[in-house]
Amino acid sequence: MRIVITGASRGIGQAMMKAYQRAGHEVTGTGRQAGTDLFPLDVTDPASPAVLAAHLGARPVDLLVCNAGIYSDKGQNLETGFAAPLWAEGFATNVTGVFLTIQALLPHLLRAPAAKIAIISSQMGSDTRAPGGSYIYRASKAAALNLGRNLAVDLRPRGIAVGIYHPGWVQTDMGGSAADITVDESASGLVARFAALGLETTGCFETWDGRPHPF
Repeated sequence: MRIVITGASRGIGQAMMKAYQRAGHEVTGTGRQAGTDLFPLDVTDPASPAVLAAHLGARPVDLLVCNAGIYSDKGQNLETGFAAPLWAEGFATNVTGVFLTIQALLPHLLRAPAAKIAIISSQMGSDTRAPGGSYIYRASKAAALNLGRNLAVDLRPRGIAVGIYHPGWVQTDMGGSAADITVDESASGLVARFAALGLETTGCFETWDGRPHPF
């Protein structure tokens, strides 16, 4: 398979990229800065996804994993925090960047016989998980979930399946050392979820370990 993974410079994205490479797949991982195994992609720059699309040329993309994301308001307080630039940055990365990447790579996905798009959202974007705080992250991940659900409707007639996923509470810079699972556990679970995704399950919102998550 030909696979594109955004946000592959570290954490879950990097672990998924390495897992697919070990399995012999052709993987294009991206990061804000180019690296040995990374193509430069800044999802907040509207011109950047088009550069990635041009780099891929006429090659089909079997799986696009929209993993790039930030948690810009972690630790902010209601009285003085959550400044407007944090909202702009959070939505530009977690929502607009997802859409623009999918839009730019749509011709490549349409060239594949059974293409898939995986959007990494979070249980923090679910209406059933609202304990307060983290307003920007929660709102942006809810928007990413809604985006994925609607894309699933529009892309199903074109043969492209879309899944939305909660990666778990993971031991990363974002999740912290007290999180429930390791990066490799999350990555291996997500890889299995993507393999199971098809048109019959398009629009699903699932956890890393295969449980349906309420919207």
